[in-house]
Amino acid sequence: MQDDIVLAYVIASARFLGLTLDDAAAARVAGHLGRTAAMAAQLEAFDLGVEDEPVALFCPAAFPTQGEPA
Repeated sequence: MQDDIVLAYVIASARFLGLTLDDAAAARVAGHLGRTAAMAAQLEAFDLGVEDEPVALFCPAAFPTQGEPA
């Protein structure tokens, strides 16, 4: 992914969300986002069939009620 496109996306998203980012912060966020997108692209490029990795069922634990130990 091109760095200038990622930076433009970060700046536009921050404005849309009402977040204030200075140039240095926007560049850092863009660096992390670009790196994450590159990792995702590598994972998506790897050819896996449905049978290669079964999906685990995620069941979150219930939140303890007030007064119960965590």
